[in-house]
Amino acid sequence: MSDWVDARVHEIKNWTDVLFSLRIKAPIDSFIAGQFTKIALDLNSKRIQRAYSYVNAPNDEILEFYLTMVPGGKLTPNLHRLKPGEKLMITKKASGSFVLDSIPKCKTLWMLSTGTAIGPYLSILQHGKDLDRFDKIILVHAVRYSTDLSFSNLINKLKDKYVKKLHFQTIVSREKNYYSLYGHIPDLISNGELENAIKLTIDSDSSHVMLCGNPGMVNDTKKLLTNTRGMSINLKASPGHITSENYW
Repeated sequence: MSDWVDARVHEIKNWTDVLFSLRIKAPIDSFIAGQFTKIALDLNSKRIQRAYSYVNAPNDEILEFYLTMVPGGKLTPNLHRLKPGEKLMITKKASGSFVLDSIPKCKTLWMLSTGTAIGPYLSILQHGKDLDRFDKIILVHAVRYSTDLSFSNLINKLKDKYVKKLHFQTIVSREKNYYSLYGHIPDLISNGELENAIKLTIDSDSSHVMLCGNPGMVNDTKKLLTNTRGMSINLKASPGHITSENYW
């Protein structure tokens, strides 16, 4: 059974009409960048809970979570309505193995995400621990519309921090703009456009790929890389080239 503790809202930051950051304070145990926790509200005598990844670095006082408000949803509309100082619940201990400790050494680390799943990568990059062993880090954020590309100020600061190491590539699927690739991650790997834009290749000799986000993207990209690039799933007992997050 989860060990729940009280949390208090510090801020609700709206990025769009449906995307927002929930920023809270809570007496949690220390966590590892890339991990997730569970957040809950007691509504109508029932505890409604969901898993969310930390966006903040482990040493930050303010805990941040990047959420999509689901119309008619049981939890996110109620979280979005919370005001500073109001109470919610969070599990004291974090979960998940989507962390750098599980990644074998490689030259290029690809961080591929869709939507709000960019969160764990931002936590890892803000923390900055154990990144020296990668020559290049490629952060890819795929969204539907350009307005869904949140955290631009933070990402620009990270690019300044990791000069020549961190490359950020955006992908938009439902409109075209000058700065982003157009389409979906698996297709842009298959046709070579993603690698052409970065000027690096995804291969089993030099690369490790982290996948987080839409299950369709994760599954399709896994199949593509295993079938065409000779890459394998990364397991504790058998280190490989592809790591993905599994929430429970």
